[in-house]
Amino acid sequence: MNLDKIFENNRDWIAAKQNGNEDFFSNLAKGQSPAMLYIGCCDSRVTAEAMMGMKPGEAFVHRNIANMVSNLDLGVMSTINYAIEHLKVEHVVVCGHYGCGGVKAAMQCADLGILNPWLREVRDVFRLHKNELDAVPDEEARYRRLVELNVQEQCLNVLKTVEAQRARRDRNLQVHGWVFDIGTGRLKDLDIDVDGLLEEISEVYHVA
Repeated sequence: MNLDKIFENNRDWIAAKQNGNEDFFSNLAKGQSPAMLYIGCCDSRVTAEAMMGMKPGEAFVHRNIANMVSNLDLGVMSTINYAIEHLKVEHVVVCGHYGCGGVKAAMQCADLGILNPWLREVRDVFRLHKNELDAVPDEEARYRRLVELNVQEQCLNVLKTVEAQRARRDRNLQVHGWVFDIGTGRLKDLDIDVDGLLEEISEVYHVA
């Protein structure tokens, strides 16, 4: 990789953004008010703003391996807090992708070293939905379904937070689960029944 090329690309990008709008960056520097918090995978092929056609300032983005929302991860928990409580986002999107290496690794019975505790969270999703997944005869279809179920469980983890519960009550915060298909470039809305999920867990996880 030629790193000098990156700085050349940056200069070209600045010129393109300022073409006809010399104040683009000075206006951008005044602050942010994104409508969306996007939680996705850090896979290098899944570029959040590019695939959604969004401009700088329109999405607050957090990425990690397998788009996890773990209450033990202060990174994602503080991101959720800041996005909902301070930026007042209207939507939280958890977006997985077919071909996710983290999900595939979690399906294997293998010691993966430092990745073990992280991938155990995905393995927990596998365990929770084992009956459904075992009924899928095709391995690739089972893999894709686990990607979807993992997104659903991470949406559920968002809903367990006091910030999300309070924002849904006070200003109708919306939580969505999507999957990106790298092979086609298409985004798929899983149409997750968020209200139904919240009702299922409310007796245990209701905190707001």
